[in-house]
Amino acid sequence: VQLQASGGGLVQAGGSLRLSCTAPGGTFRNYVVGWFRQAPGKGREFVAAIRWNSRHTYYDESVKGRFTTSRDDNEKSVYLQMNSLKPEDTAVYYCAASQTIIVSSYTNENGYAYWGQGTQVTVSS
Repeated sequence: VQLQASGGGLVQAGGSLRLSCTAPGGTFRNYVVGWFRQAPGKGREFVAAIRWNSRHTYYDESVKGRFTTSRDDNEKSVYLQMNSLKPEDTAVYYCAASQTIIVSSYTNENGYAYWGQGTQVTVSS
């Protein structure tokens, strides 16, 4: 499945952004969709994931209570609502998808076969 991530931008600390991940020409049914981010000079880190069929969601501790991932019933869109943004949230954000990943591997980028191109999120202090 081909993925497209969008919605990034520049926001002040405390502000909000909503990222979108779409699957043009495809569907997210039966997939797990994960969100990762990579800050300058750092490795890619897990942010959140959603299992399409059950809507179960998973979050890194650093974003729990501030970020929410959800999906559309059209089977083609997943969202990451980011509230109370902090300067340390500044990164390139990626969405990824897998049909075969198991729960214990959701935080591992190697478990995802498909990736979007990334969208920049910059939070100013």
